[in-house]
Amino acid sequence: MEVVMSLSPRLDRELKTITVMVQIYCRNHHKSAATQANTLCEDCSGFLEYARKRLAHCPFAQQKPTCGNCTIHCYKKDMQAKAKQIMRYSGPRMLWRHPILAIFHLLDSRKKSPDPSHRHQKK
Repeated sequence: MEVVMSLSPRLDRELKTITVMVQIYCRNHHKSAATQANTLCEDCSGFLEYARKRLAHCPFAQQKPTCGNCTIHCYKKDMQAKAKQIMRYSGPRMLWRHPILAIFHLLDSRKKSPDPSHRHQKK
């Protein structure tokens, strides 16, 4: 049984963005039966589930900056490297396949990270 997490609109958009990025990356790097069936391979599926959990527990919530601008690096080192690899490959390709998500991501990346000492305050 899958647990559905309720996310703020900002985190929901971030989840959609990372999901699309992982799909683009997996489709072009992991030629397997799973990618042919338009699903993710086991490795990418595991990474996406990890990213979902991290987003669900993000202390910044609605004020969350993009991961590259964040003052708190909540991903493990190996997952952080995987995220960079996926984002570097998929980011430019998102402009063609999902231009609206790409533009929102670019706009979000221009926002400054909130002060980490205020991260647990709800607004």
